[in-house]
Amino acid sequence: LSGLLLSFCLPPTAPLWLVACGSVFAIAIGKQAFGGLGQNIFNPALAGRAFLLAAWPTQMTTWVKPGQAFDALTGATPLAGAFEGTSYWDLLIGNRGGCIGEVCIIALLAGALFLLMSGYISWHIPFSFIATVGIFTWIFGAEALFGGEWLFHILSGGLVLGAFFMATDYVTSPLTNKGRLIFGFGCGLFTVIIRLWGGYPEGVCYAILLMNAATPLIDRYTKPGRFGVK
Repeated sequence: LSGLLLSFCLPPTAPLWLVACGSVFAIAIGKQAFGGLGQNIFNPALAGRAFLLAAWPTQMTTWVKPGQAFDALTGATPLAGAFEGTSYWDLLIGNRGGCIGEVCIIALLAGALFLLMSGYISWHIPFSFIATVGIFTWIFGAEALFGGEWLFHILSGGLVLGAFFMATDYVTSPLTNKGRLIFGFGCGLFTVIIRLWGGYPEGVCYAILLMNAATPLIDRYTKPGRFGVK
């Protein structure tokens, strides 16, 4: 599963050596270094993505323009370019540059609906994550308050992929519903801070990793105490 999620985080032009390096880091450092299955603090796929972004930023942020040849590349994403003619319909159907698993919102929502209806994930983290991004980008996303393109921020970048498929990882997310709401809020807040005021146009990956580190603390204060134990 970690390998599949890591592949979703890669551009379609990623060379095989880049995939191999990310996979080795995700499993060896992101998972096994913390004790193996069920013991890792950080989401392995996102740890691998963060490593690749730091080590090879050019290869990780170069996309194929939809409908053009593979030698027609661009470094601009909808977030970095702020629309640049990208419509909401293009964002929904994946007619834009981006990583393999983040461009087609309709497909992601279909997969998310299956996971929710099957009980594999709960609604708490995705809801609080996406709602926080929507509210804060609406308030602070433009020069004037309450004028930001909140829907654009929700549909672009890796927000939908991260909210439903990355942040909901059982091992690296809180155990209680209250903790999950707090976790999702923190993910959304850090995403907005990085997108609007950071030096990188996308913040979903780093936001989830930061909240992964806070998960033990969230669990400590949200897990109900055992009966009769002070």
